Amino acid sequence: MKLESQKVTANKRQQEMFQFLTNVKNYEQIMPESKEKFEVISDDTFHFQLKGMPEIRLKIIETQEPNLVVLGSTAEKFPFRLKTHIADAGVEKSEVNMDFEGEFNAMMSMMIKSPLKKFINALTENIGKL
Repeated sequence: MKLESQKVTANKRQQEMFQFLTNVKNYEQIMPESKEKFEVISDDTFHFQLKGMPEIRLKIIETQEPNLVVLGSTAEKFPFRLKTHIADAGVEKSEVNMDFEGEFNAMMSMMIKSPLKKFINALTENIGKL
């Protein structure tokens, strides 16, 4: 299953945004309002829980400075990647969007597609407010 967020423009330069997104502590600032739990596990790993959803642990698994940060799920039962693309958008601005890629059976895909789409859109909207 593949999902893509809308593109947002943030008031941070591309390099600033890359540095922001490679610090896992900062993800708490962009989580949706339905966040019930957020905890940093290590320099590259955090876990969170949204209302009515299971706990999810994410780890930074790839970076390409200054334009890509890839988070991966650490759960074998729920394997996915969340790629954040960062583009230069002029003076003191960057353009950001996210791609979600996961391998799920048809039933699971139907159940999680809508909540996941809302989740990645909320993350990008909150990045746009930075």
